[in-house]
Amino acid sequence: MKKYLVFLISFVLIYMAFQIGSGLILTASYTPDFTSIEGNLSQEVVFGTTSIPLLVTLLTATLAYFLSQKKFRISKKK
Repeated sequence: MKKYLVFLISFVLIYMAFQIGSGLILTASYTPDFTSIEGNLSQEVVFGTTSIPLLVTLLTATLAYFLSQKKFRISKKK
């Protein structure tokens, strides 16, 4: 269980670092297109949606961890 908690915590930290890093890079490299405004200035802000929520990612990581542990036990017995 301790290995799983270490794996899960490190996975979440790496996932968060990747999300923040990619957000910083995408924000820094964004160039707005002022030609498409055509005098219609809206004060509405639209945010993007996440494609894979964190919960689904954690469930996938959990499944991958347990499958890798099972594979490791099987190959260790041989």
